Amino acid sequence: MARNISIIPKAPFARILLDSGAKRVSAEAIDAFTDVITDIAEEISTKAAKIAQHSGRKTIHEGDIKLAVK
Repeated sequence: MARNISIIPKAPFARILLDSGAKRVSAEAIDAFTDVITDIAEEISTKAAKIAQHSGRKTIHEGDIKLAVK
């Protein structure tokens, strides 16, 4: 069986689900939640990098992230 390797640890995602009111969370649910949130984070970071580059910077600033989310 192949291991699903994630960039971000899964424990924080499990805590988010548990803190949201779940009594128990399956490993598959944690994996799915991790995949969805990681995809969203990658989209935002790509947009923020393009915004910073357009502004003539190599560094992504807070405003770039906020603008990328909108």
